[in-house]
Amino acid sequence: MKTVLTALALACATLAVPAVAPVRAATAATAMPAPSRMVLENSSRVIATLEKRRAEFNRNPGALRGFISGEFSQMFDKDYAARQVLGRHARGATDADVANFADALSNNLTQRYGSSLLAFNTKLTARVKSQSDLPRGLGVKVSSELVRSGGEPVPVDYLMRQSGGTWKVFDVMVEGVSFVQTFRAQFDAELQSKTIAQVAQELRSGSLQADAGH
Repeated sequence: MKTVLTALALACATLAVPAVAPVRAATAATAMPAPSRMVLENSSRVIATLEKRRAEFNRNPGALRGFISGEFSQMFDKDYAARQVLGRHARGATDADVANFADALSNNLTQRYGSSLLAFNTKLTARVKSQSDLPRGLGVKVSSELVRSGGEPVPVDYLMRQSGGTWKVFDVMVEGVSFVQTFRAQFDAELQSKTIAQVAQELRSGSLQADAGH
């Protein structure tokens, strides 16, 4: 379950919490603010695609990676999230350095966690509980929970900001654990002795793996 949650939240990066059936999700979403509505609408679309193309994705992992990569690029603010992950190491870094690191990190996550989506049980449901403003006008937090039969609900929160005229995710929190903070702690030691470009290259080659901690 933890691996699947990581795949949905990070590799898919579509605000992906499993939603109720598409018709119910669409109906409920009409009364929600835009960020919360995107959680339901996009997750419903992604889940329906995964179910429809499950056999194809099992035969062709490249098609699955392409699908996930497309969703990630559309819904996740990669460069902004990468600057948060880099933290103090981003000071003085060029936009090109940050973009290179962002692409390497997202590709690594797609490779590592993407196949876990095929184990996803579409009978799981999710509820959007609330939407609140982040401090200093940084954006909003959409709080949801994943409901599974026979188990406690799993809280999944999405931190979002407006970028290019639309809402995008820049951090995901599963059971209160921030992936940005997790990656920042993981890469800090590497970046103390290596350049951003070197760490990005190691992520691309697989000699360094992003560990979401779930």
